[in-house]
Amino acid sequence: MTEFIIVVALIAVAAIGTYALFGESIRNQVAGLTMEVSGQDSGGQISQAQTNANDANDLANQEYNLSNYNEGAAQGDGSDSGTGID
Repeated sequence: MTEFIIVVALIAVAAIGTYALFGESIRNQVAGLTMEVSGQDSGGQISQAQTNANDANDLANQEYNLSNYNEGAAQGDGSDSGTGID
């Protein structure tokens, strides 16, 4: 039973990290699809989704360790305080 709880916790952490990295891109893609289905132009949402995807790729390619982890966390949440708290 303990192993099951550990596995569930690890999956939850991985899901939260994935959503934090790609969340904005996914939201903008869904917004673009919604606008297209309703007959409106979705160029702005598609462009923003591409920008967010490129930003996420840049963050993913940077190397983080314990000495600079807060910098990466601050960049990932859109703040620049380095603490992750705004």
